[in-house]
Amino acid sequence: MRVGVGYDSHRFDASRPCILGGVLFPESPGLRGVSDADAVAHAVTDALLGAVGDGDIGAHFPPSDPTWEGADSMELLRRMAGRLAGLGWTVGNVDVTVICEAPRIGPAVPAMRARLAEVLGVDPLRLSVKGKTNETMGWEGRGEGIAVHAVALVGRMPAAIPPVRGGAAPHLPPL
Repeated sequence: MRVGVGYDSHRFDASRPCILGGVLFPESPGLRGVSDADAVAHAVTDALLGAVGDGDIGAHFPPSDPTWEGADSMELLRRMAGRLAGLGWTVGNVDVTVICEAPRIGPAVPAMRARLAEVLGVDPLRLSVKGKTNETMGWEGRGEGIAVHAVALVGRMPAAIPPVRGGAAPHLPPL
């Protein structure tokens, strides 16, 4: 088992839609960024990549490359989840904390969990999404943007685990 930590933040940009965890927040200004600026997808991507020691989102999707202009961040996350699976890793769980005064995250948590689960190919019970305010302190508290922290636990797929003495793979408990 390995653990990775991800972080992302973006300023608000009223000219763009606000998408977090693949869910549209129509009443909120959007976020500035090269892609669709889905800070949840970016933080989760970084957490997964960090867990397996495979760089960060910018190394795989450089912001200087015009290919990623306006890209769907959930599709980028899907690609990285596929990359991890190809390397023999599976997602154990992901825990996300979104820090902002607005929009309110709580009402969208079920939809965000469902969307993240679909993209990662895991049961929604392996995902946690929480919204927190910064109690009006700092740039998040002043409503200048959104910050997201994510932690991911990954494990080796049974077929990718090297055999132990005697040639049998060790028993793995269910996640």
